[in-house]
Amino acid sequence: MSFESTTDGFSGRQTAEVVGISYRQLDYWARTDLIRPSLADASGSGSRRRYSYQDLLELRVIKTLLDAGIKLESVREVFNYLRAHVTSDIASAHLVISGQTVVLAQGDELIDVVKQGQVFSMCFHLPASKMMSMHS
Repeated sequence: MSFESTTDGFSGRQTAEVVGISYRQLDYWARTDLIRPSLADASGSGSRRRYSYQDLLELRVIKTLLDAGIKLESVREVFNYLRAHVTSDIASAHLVISGQTVVLAQGDELIDVVKQGQVFSMCFHLPASKMMSMHS
């Protein structure tokens, strides 16, 4: 498939192909406000959505979360939290996935974004032998 200039964005079909999802999934996510195309939204019958490159990156994050077994409802919670609390672009956020938990590594904090910002306290245990070698 040939892709049009990225200044014009990507059509829904192109976006689905690049991200690795079905057009039907993409359409559902747009209609249910998981992610809306930033260049042009559908405005009636025959109109076409246009997705930016940044939209594709965010869609790829969504797909990665779903592929890791995170439920769609939790993915929505993750994106709501990220949109409200991440000042840089969402696609570059440092996310760690463990089971049904999605953790945002932000500075010195680990934040459970599924639990709406619960901060993990971190405690490391070093064996005494390691502590002794650190002091010598």
